[in-house]
Amino acid sequence: MSNVSSGSTGESKQADTLAEDGSNGVTSRRSFLAGAGGGVAAVGVGLLVDSPVASAHGRIRHGESHRRHGRLTRGDEAILRFVAAAETLEADFWQQYNELAGIQDSEVPGGSGNPTYAAALATLDDDMAQYIHDNTDDEITHFTFLNAYLESRGGRPVDLEPFRTLPSSTATGAQQIKRLTNLMQLTVDTTWYTRYRSDNKNPDFGDSFPPAVPGLLQGQFPAIPRSDADLTPSDHLTAIANTAAWHFPTIEQGGNSLYPQLAQRATDAEVLRVLLSIGPTETMHFQTWHDIAGDAPPITDPTNGLVFPDLNSPPFGGELFQTNLIMPEPTIFLSRKLPIVSIIRPTETQGAAMGALQFLTADGLIRGQSQDFFRFMEELARNADRAQRFG
Repeated sequence: MSNVSSGSTGESKQADTLAEDGSNGVTSRRSFLAGAGGGVAAVGVGLLVDSPVASAHGRIRHGESHRRHGRLTRGDEAILRFVAAAETLEADFWQQYNELAGIQDSEVPGGSGNPTYAAALATLDDDMAQYIHDNTDDEITHFTFLNAYLESRGGRPVDLEPFRTLPSSTATGAQQIKRLTNLMQLTVDTTWYTRYRSDNKNPDFGDSFPPAVPGLLQGQFPAIPRSDADLTPSDHLTAIANTAAWHFPTIEQGGNSLYPQLAQRATDAEVLRVLLSIGPTETMHFQTWHDIAGDAPPITDPTNGLVFPDLNSPPFGGELFQTNLIMPEPTIFLSRKLPIVSIIRPTETQGAAMGALQFLTADGLIRGQSQDFFRFMEELARNADRAQRFG
């Protein structure tokens, strides 16, 4: 991960302090949607009084029964903090998609829509705007809940607001606020597509896979219009919409693996429940977008030469590329001596958090972020990867 600085321990602690200075609260759903201008709103445990998570004293309500919970172990706190940070980044980029091509309402306010870009995406699925809206709403609730849950168990929430420094698209419909993520210079790794169609390989065994769209790995491409100039010519806009259509499942398959990877390191049964309850929603997202990616039309972007191939025709085609296959093909798991089985992959837990950060970096999603940001995220990842199941 060449553009991620390792930093010193002292620098990491300094970045950690920077990101949480001045508040024991967390960024609320509403203040997040308002962007950088609204500042950081405190969402203390008062939010939790009428929810299943009850109070800062650790009382958890489950129907008529009551149980007392102690503080989180350092490992469980580290796991939850890393996934809370990852969900915050997801919410930020999905918000950008929603401002331009989703539904702006009381659940996901912000932006005013870009009809031309939205129409280009809608050619892939009539329900595109609703799917983008709902995915955005899900990710916002994920990071909001995780931070509130951390506080309810005496843990430290994660606040990335000090790192909201990246520019917005200037295209019609986008809010002009600072962002955490960058959708305008993506390098999208589509090897997940062939990975989920292989019946004899698994990345947990060190196997590698060819990308479905090789061109997306060979440059930096926008998944949203950078300005209204990107709305023409039509083939260029189609290529931008195609990039988004492939980026959606590329990101969601990462969360699809991250939750089961880190769940194997959780000690507390309720933390395990949290991870196993949120993780499958990422799988729902992944399968939805997996299906839609296969509908991206073959086209060559006239402005930069990016090629989206016909995956059902030579030199592609066959089971590895067939676009109506969206269920995971059975493959090897745990041992090559065992029968093949349909599974999420990868699920190897060693280095899972750092691997996720490296994936986000290579994707270009956090291209342009500061070294302080990378040091902060690296520290979160290292701590999550150090967590031990019974440690």
